Amino acid sequence: MPSAPVPRLDGYGTLDHVHSHVDVFNFTDNTWCAKFDTPKDMANSHLGVASDGRYIYVVSGQYGPQCRAPTSRTYVLDTQTREWQSLPPLPAPRYAPATQLWKGRLHVMGGSKENRHTPGLEHWSIAVKDGKALDKEWRTEIPIPRGGPHRACVAINDRLFVIGGQEGDFMAKPGSPIFKCSRRHEVVYGDVYMLDAEMKKWEVLPPLPKPNSHIECSWVVVNNSIIITGGTTEKHPETKRMILVGEVFQFHLDSLTWLVIGKLPYRVKTTLAGFWDGYLYFTSGQRDRGPDNPQPKKVIGELWRTKLNI
Repeated sequence: MPSAPVPRLDGYGTLDHVHSHVDVFNFTDNTWCAKFDTPKDMANSHLGVASDGRYIYVVSGQYGPQCRAPTSRTYVLDTQTREWQSLPPLPAPRYAPATQLWKGRLHVMGGSKENRHTPGLEHWSIAVKDGKALDKEWRTEIPIPRGGPHRACVAINDRLFVIGGQEGDFMAKPGSPIFKCSRRHEVVYGDVYMLDAEMKKWEVLPPLPKPNSHIECSWVVVNNSIIITGGTTEKHPETKRMILVGEVFQFHLDSLTWLVIGKLPYRVKTTLAGFWDGYLYFTSGQRDRGPDNPQPKKVIGELWRTKLNI
């Protein structure tokens, strides 16, 4: 399908350049149809994102390139008017927190803390309606059992699911004037947790077929199933290099079981998934070095689709 106007990996064009605009794809005629700016103070990457179909809520995240500091600022986009409004800031900045609209509230949990590496367990929510906050401040909710960034967060009916993720992430090199990214130990996991309507206890569900991270916007819901595309898994045991994921996973919500239902054209992390008129789409992210090398290399803007029958 037509490639996106710019390559994009979680807001990055390169490690030294982050995007501060929105590109819009029209599913009805398969064209990239619009572009507009984001607020000057809004984070560029590691965002918490949730949408009700019209309004897109953007929570916290990293402001600027390399491994800069997070912000607690929160915004909402009205996709019909393309206007941005600010909401009450998150109680503390977070990198890539699990974020979702559920039961009339915007829920934000997990992510990495201010040093970019330490997992956060905190869970906050705020009442929202039609792009506006109904509360003046965030409410503390039951903490998530395992913290960390880059996980899928899905609300279906009276259940909230948090899937995959990792503990740890790159940190800014001490003393670096540009906050140059420095590798730290990371643990990728396949844990799946569910919170029911009472919001009193997290239930542990069957894990992903393999540990998987960098999937926060890589999922869609189709016919009572969650579909997840790509991601990253455990590091190579000897080289310790990152390994990308090329499978398409399906989680049956009735039986709470996982299947591998297909493969992408290549392994890719932090891709953006969509579903429209029977087709599964994915675009952008960072792909592998080739069929025989699962390490990450090129940041891409390619867009692909396949007919999905499940």
